[in-house]
Amino acid sequence: MQKIILLVTSLAVQMGTMLAQAPTQQANTRFEQLGPKLPTPNTFRTASGAPGKDYFQNRADYDIKATLDDTKQRLTGSEMITYHNTSSDALPYLWIQLDQNVFRPDATGNTATTNSLNPERASLAQLNPDAALIGKDYGYKITAVRDQAGKAIKHTINETMMRIDLPQPVQPGKSVTFSIDWNFHIVDATSTHARSGYEFFPKDGNYVYEMAQWFPRLCAYNDVNGWQNKQFLGQGEFTLIFGNYKVAITAPNDHIVGATGELQNPAQVLTATQQKRWNEAKGKGDKPGENPVVIVTQAEAEAAEKGKPTGTKTWVYKADNVRDFAFSSSRKFIWDALQPSVEGKRVWAMSLYPKEANPLWGQYSTRLVAHTLRSYSKRTFGYPYPVAYSVHGPVGGMEYPMMCFNGARPEADGTYSQGTKNFLILVVIHEVGHNFFPMIVNSDERQWSWMDEGLNSFLEGLACLEWDANFPARGIEPQSIVPYMQMDSSKQVPIMSSSDNIPRNTFGPNAYSKPATALNILRETVMGRELFDYAFKEYARRWAFKSPEPADFFRTMEDASGVDLDWFWKGWFYGVQPVDQSLVKVNWFQAGSQNPDISKTEARTAAQKKMNTISKQRDALSKDETVVAQDSTMKDFYNSYDPYAVTQDDRQKYQAYLSSLSAEEKLLAEAGTNFYTLSLKNKGGIPMPVIVRMEFEDGTDSVARFPAEIWRFNDVSINKVIATNKKVKQWTLDPFYEIADINTEDNSFPPVAQPTRFQLFKQQQRGGQGQNPMQQQKQTTPPPATQGSGKN
Repeated sequence: MQKIILLVTSLAVQMGTMLAQAPTQQANTRFEQLGPKLPTPNTFRTASGAPGKDYFQNRADYDIKATLDDTKQRLTGSEMITYHNTSSDALPYLWIQLDQNVFRPDATGNTATTNSLNPERASLAQLNPDAALIGKDYGYKITAVRDQAGKAIKHTINETMMRIDLPQPVQPGKSVTFSIDWNFHIVDATSTHARSGYEFFPKDGNYVYEMAQWFPRLCAYNDVNGWQNKQFLGQGEFTLIFGNYKVAITAPNDHIVGATGELQNPAQVLTATQQKRWNEAKGKGDKPGENPVVIVTQAEAEAAEKGKPTGTKTWVYKADNVRDFAFSSSRKFIWDALQPSVEGKRVWAMSLYPKEANPLWGQYSTRLVAHTLRSYSKRTFGYPYPVAYSVHGPVGGMEYPMMCFNGARPEADGTYSQGTKNFLILVVIHEVGHNFFPMIVNSDERQWSWMDEGLNSFLEGLACLEWDANFPARGIEPQSIVPYMQMDSSKQVPIMSSSDNIPRNTFGPNAYSKPATALNILRETVMGRELFDYAFKEYARRWAFKSPEPADFFRTMEDASGVDLDWFWKGWFYGVQPVDQSLVKVNWFQAGSQNPDISKTEARTAAQKKMNTISKQRDALSKDETVVAQDSTMKDFYNSYDPYAVTQDDRQKYQAYLSSLSAEEKLLAEAGTNFYTLSLKNKGGIPMPVIVRMEFEDGTDSVARFPAEIWRFNDVSINKVIATNKKVKQWTLDPFYEIADINTEDNSFPPVAQPTRFQLFKQQQRGGQGQNPMQQQKQTTPPPATQGSGKN
């Protein structure tokens, strides 16, 4: 750090001039408003981000009867749909989603997928997804489409979409009722990696069914896209509308069936013992129970596995104001339940899982459901539905209203790794959290994956830390997204990309981690927790049971906080540039004191230091041999003159100078203040706040924070003057890793050298993954001593 002494005659004036200097450059476009990138506000969606006075959303009510064939893995159903047109448009036809058709080998989602094989070797994982569809009769068989009077309606199937041509257009404010009969073979979810399907357990010969996208359902019609009838290609998820559901599910009479909504006929499908336990799970009076109550025990589930059904039962569920419906069915299910209080309302938290999921699921699943509902409700709105399920089966993680499918299975011996446990915690919180986004804040998943996955991943991270302060909630930490943002920009796409156009190998960071990290940075660094939390909750409140678009989120966050964030949305959501700040150098300035007792002493010390050369040190040994030393007549006035001696005239001038200063100017002149000019570069592209830590010589430290707008006149390089009363020995940019800087090696001044580590090892034969710590503990712990053996 170079020290420069400022010699001033009017210190306050000259320092003020230096501090005011700034690069003269036109404002860069990074801080201009988003402008044309956002749709023009209108009466449907306002400039504030709130729904407008003409906002509308059509609805569809369903009355469904379905039968599960456990011997042929087939589902047969009929549904009566009443479609309500609340738009101002007459609709001559309706579009229906046929999601099961994505499993047909000739579906675009399969034929448009690129892949390759190594000619020398190929993994089963590479071969299995394609091979799983060969020879399978997957997809819908639509056997009838009729009007309310039973007359056939013309319809056209286009892969995963079906157009129903109405005899008469459904007029604004009117409804139309029609029915669809259908059936399909249920997919093997394990081999197809599908979002729903069955898992077969060969040891006991039974199945677990997790059923979703199982019935033909209405597409969305709105003010943004008209009909959202983009084909289902497999990656972009679902665009749906709200409605009321009544669903009757007929299954073998030894199955336990859970579904979206509330069970309407418990007396007909539950045993007396199960009903008794159900009531126990409610708790006593207004006090909720502390622990889940097991309604179907593991012993009872194991007994059912060995039995044979003697008939069927029909489980009737009802769900109001939901956008979808899912169910699960198996004779293998253990069932536990808890009814916690969430924002003053009692809600069922329940889990269904086979014995293969224990002991993990019995200990954690239902408690995690309850925790998630509380955590998310606190940050958005009170959970409005009566129940939330967590179900274990073949699907690793998928969400539906009031029901989600989750993975994480322990080893066969009941042990598990910490990674398995952490995944269970994370996936249950994440999938239950989806009840809020997108099941209630009903964004368009087919177009914008980040609007539900990113927002939900952010809340998931907060909920995980509220579950366990030491939980590795890396998904929202800025450091975690750095490897993705370090990738070549040609291999990335902006967050604001259509779901189906995001490369599969980067879908996770693009749709989940990057937006989640961005929100965490907004909350912690850009806006602060108070402003962010209020604005985020306002967004959730405004768009609960409605369908927001990205602009509605961006505008609401700014409208409710009073913080201009257009620069942030541009950098993080519309671009692929990284964050990379560099601390190039630091210059140290200090005002030179005009007190002669100080200034001349400093000058003497500096002169003596410069004169202490190696030659002077060696010549000192012979200084008595010089001419002047041996002949005093060669001395005159200057041989005894001291230019650093303080004279009376010096002191008079100094007193006159002090009398010309104000009290504030005197303090600055005499305080010995240090002025540091930091030279900074924005090498990455995204402008971000500048956070710098100062470590002082006395062992203390301080952090200075400057908003992103510091880059508004020059988004490439800037200087910033910082004044301190203490001397700084070390400067560090982004000391708490807040901004996802992709290269921290140039964040220190003076530079701090970091060694490159290497490992010394002896060549060893590679083995398997080995035992998890619980298995190792079992192996090393001696068995308990037996008592009463009768042996001496």
